Amino acid sequence: MARRIDVTGAGGLRLAAWEFTEPTREGGADTQAPGVLLLHGLTGRASHWAGAARWISARHRSVSLDLRGHGSSERPADGCCTREAYVADVEAALAQLNLAPAVLIGHGMGALTAWQLAAARPDLVRALVISDMRASALGARSQLEWEAWFDSWPLPFATLADVRTWFGQDDPQLERPNPARGDFYAEVMAECSDGWRPVFSRRQMLASRSTWVHDAHWDELSGVQCPTLVVRGIDGSLGRAEAQEMVRVLPQGVYAEVSDGGHLVHYDRPEGWRAAVEPFLERVLPI
Repeated sequence: MARRIDVTGAGGLRLAAWEFTEPTREGGADTQAPGVLLLHGLTGRASHWAGAARWISARHRSVSLDLRGHGSSERPADGCCTREAYVADVEAALAQLNLAPAVLIGHGMGALTAWQLAAARPDLVRALVISDMRASALGARSQLEWEAWFDSWPLPFATLADVRTWFGQDDPQLERPNPARGDFYAEVMAECSDGWRPVFSRRQMLASRSTWVHDAHWDELSGVQCPTLVVRGIDGSLGRAEAQEMVRVLPQGVYAEVSDGGHLVHYDRPEGWRAAVEPFLERVLPI
């Protein structure tokens, strides 16, 4: 079960949070207990964490947040997709949801947001899970590749089946069809008068990405003092050497990898991802 909670982010932006409650848990979630906040990556949405949020909610409070411009949250005005805005949004959500000190679980850009907040406000973050996000700069070429990829989308899609087929037919990292990737992108489409289109602005996604893709984030990572698990899919964006260097830089870093996983490791390999993450949560969160 999931209930929507509206929170107010930086600049008064309305953000949608989703609290998951295990139906068999007597009394439901304890709203006074520290818990887990799940942060999706660029183009994602809170519902992508539904599977993980459900098993986490069996023992802890479990909340997933639609970041600004994503999912059911409001789209910000142009120029309001800065790193500072994303971090401030999560800080505000933790306070309004009474979650702190929380475990932050982030994928991609959500992981970067999580460790930037943890470095700046250690009092709010009990522990971190970084899922397939690099600390090194990706550079201008990466941004151009994303622009070309967005331009290649055959919008509008006639049906959701067409969405699943187009995104799932070839995963560029796994180099094979990946139906889970098709399902992932079907979740971020909405039916319009002429067909199916993304719920986000692709222009805003590129603007958001431009605020972090050109820079390295090692200094902020080294400032994270809490226990941190770095998880990668074998075929994801984060290479083994860089992941292990991230663990070395972190004062309390732990490493895990998921076989056959790509960048969307928590989504396309949920059982392997859970096997990597659950023991860490049991260690850092009281029952």
